[in-house]
Amino acid sequence: MCYAEFASAIPISGSAYTYAYVSFGELIAWIIGWDLIMEYAIGNIAVAISWSGYFTGLMDGLGFHIPDWLSTDYLSASRGYHAALETIRAGTPPSSLSSDLQEAYAAWLNAPQIGGFHLVADIPALFIVIVITWICYIGIRESRITNDLFVILKVILLLLVIGIGAFYVNPENWSPFAPNGISGVMKGVSGVFFAYIGFDAVSTTAEECKNPKRDLPLSMFYSLLITTILYVLVSLVLTGMVSSNELGVADPMAYVFTKLHLTKLSGIIAAGAVIAMASVLLVFQLGQPRIWMSMSRDGLLPPIFAKLHPKYRTPAFSTILTGIVVAVPSLFLNLTEVTDLTSIGTLFAFILVSGGILIMNPTGKNPANGKGFRVPYFDSRRFLVPIWIIVLLIVGETVMESSEFLADISTGSGLFRILHNHFPLLVFCLVSLIVSAKAILKRWSLIPVLGLLTNLYLMSQLGVTNWWRFGIWLIIGLVLYFTYGSKHSKIR
Repeated sequence: MCYAEFASAIPISGSAYTYAYVSFGELIAWIIGWDLIMEYAIGNIAVAISWSGYFTGLMDGLGFHIPDWLSTDYLSASRGYHAALETIRAGTPPSSLSSDLQEAYAAWLNAPQIGGFHLVADIPALFIVIVITWICYIGIRESRITNDLFVILKVILLLLVIGIGAFYVNPENWSPFAPNGISGVMKGVSGVFFAYIGFDAVSTTAEECKNPKRDLPLSMFYSLLITTILYVLVSLVLTGMVSSNELGVADPMAYVFTKLHLTKLSGIIAAGAVIAMASVLLVFQLGQPRIWMSMSRDGLLPPIFAKLHPKYRTPAFSTILTGIVVAVPSLFLNLTEVTDLTSIGTLFAFILVSGGILIMNPTGKNPANGKGFRVPYFDSRRFLVPIWIIVLLIVGETVMESSEFLADISTGSGLFRILHNHFPLLVFCLVSLIVSAKAILKRWSLIPVLGLLTNLYLMSQLGVTNWWRFGIWLIIGLVLYFTYGSKHSKIR
């Protein structure tokens, strides 16, 4: 809802960067713009790696085997090899290893070497990024037509998985329904939250909409409804067909049908996923250059980032650079590493967008633009206290389920260790108390307050390591801002 109000009121490219610029000012806008660079780029790396998994499986099904060392990222191969080696030394035969460990072990063992360096790289991930970047480069119309076809195919594919998979669901696989408790659910939600980056991506194309005040809010709400229903149904079907412990693979939908010996369906799903997942890459690759273009227009990046191609009218340099930034790391990075880092960036962007509405329109009475969508107003003074009671119960149970937290307390660990290990949760507690107190005293609009607090809580579930990595990324961005952006800023 907060995104929809901003998109309706400020229909220009830039998404959360532009909204932060209007509501918080230039410095916070730069921080969120720098965050979005990481968010989009790393999100696309994750999708490219997953696409590679489906493509490799499809080629195997057609009889064209791609060597493991050409279809596995370097990090996974290295870690998997050493993990497999320890297991083998403990007496487990290589044939009894899990499929992912077997692939990593084979990739590392069979890869050519130069001076002891193993030449392991995910070539299919590189290939798809190059293709998608080229489509984005040649124009928005071509990108839109391609994306429309991809989305239609993707929805058909998901309906096929749901419709057929429902007949093979074994309810025993849902017991226990939440094997890792509420804390596991919340960490899972946080880990996959980058799936909802599409709402940010929709708003980056505002300047190419015919009627953005109407079309952007409607597209956000329709896509939220449709994707949430599909997400829940696919999750239920896959975890019902096989145990959730087996789904930690790059191509889960195809894997599930292969596991149940439905190989023809598995091949169809893999083929559909190869094409359909490219639409996700396309949306992200369209969004990133337009954020850079907006930042360049404001003087925070060099002018070349905003320069349009004379024929295709696309931000040519930014599009090519986006392709390079995504393609090269996708050769080497691990899927889990990048999804967590993308999710923390997405959650941070959503926090600032929610906070931006509280800055611009705290009581819901004066939207930034008199026309278009605005967030419905509910008085925080009436609703926030009972909501907080429920939240405290959930947080309390999450903390009690955290064996690490209880161990730190019971063993009398030092204050520094406790602060370090549980820093994200402590930040959430402090910020939420301050925001809630202000919301009740000043009668702020409830929905932006809830948006801010829920996203901050999910962000706190991603672990202190991701917070440190994210903090280092923001510090690098601040250095660039004060050495270039602040000196060339047009608003100054």
